[in-house]
Amino acid sequence: MLSLVIPAYNEEKALPELVRRLAQTAGGLKTEYEIIFVDDGSCDATWDIISGFSKSYSYIKGVRLSRNFGHQAAVSAGLRYAKGDVVAVMDADLQDPPELLAQFLSKWREGFDVVYAVRKRRKESFFKRISYYAFYRILQRMADINIPLDSGDFCLMDKKVVAQINALPEKHRFVRGLRSWVGFRQTGIEYDRPARQIGEPKYTLKKLVRLAMSGLLSFSSLPLRFASLMGLIIAVSSFVGFIFFFIYRIFDLKFFGYSIKEAPGTATIFLTLLFLGGIQLITIGIIGEYIGQIFEEIKARPTYVASETVGFF
Repeated sequence: MLSLVIPAYNEEKALPELVRRLAQTAGGLKTEYEIIFVDDGSCDATWDIISGFSKSYSYIKGVRLSRNFGHQAAVSAGLRYAKGDVVAVMDADLQDPPELLAQFLSKWREGFDVVYAVRKRRKESFFKRISYYAFYRILQRMADINIPLDSGDFCLMDKKVVAQINALPEKHRFVRGLRSWVGFRQTGIEYDRPARQIGEPKYTLKKLVRLAMSGLLSFSSLPLRFASLMGLIIAVSSFVGFIFFFIYRIFDLKFFGYSIKEAPGTATIFLTLLFLGGIQLITIGIIGEYIGQIFEEIKARPTYVASETVGFF
């Protein structure tokens, strides 16, 4: 059986067309399937539409979260409720084409445990395209594991992979990173990501930055090593500089025709202090981000709270 997990936040306009296309696609998959919509605290008619579809179609099920916990939390909730032999994850905005599911299943039947979609081209704003392009390459460079370039949450996973992801205890979940971390046999399928046709994008700049930070902090300790490296470089440079100026002052040597004693050096000292202070603040900020992540984890609050479900028996 195929379980299809679809997080939805204020997607009342897109859901009818999505269900229609899913019905067309699923008919040709030749497999039993269920569709699990996760309403991530929508404030429009999204849940009413999901409930209505669930009453009309036995394969449509719904999970309603008590508030907006975020896209990754909604995906995690759907994975918990999925019971299929394979589980696919896709967005509700129709930018993840359902027609790609047949190719996913074909690769799974070949023996791959994870099949993920790789965005070859994106029909979005220039700012979003360049931001995503930069983020994925920075993440791949910095991450301690290999996270495929330009791959989002749109994927298909064997139930054993989903079981391993569900067993991970962390609360700040970057699902595409966890998918790579658990390993198994994985492959990608390229596709052109279409522009959103219905509704408005739900990922604001603030949410995108938060997601990027979660991915970087969860899968890389490089920022901490960078802070240590900067401290070492500055310390060595300061020591060398001290020796350099000590020798020139003792022997009153000329530097580009000027004596060290002739230069008061107030501006140099001031700029040096500002530079060192800035490095210290950056280092403290990096450490603070990691401490913040630790603080959230040790509180052990659940990733999401489900208020009601439909279609589950």
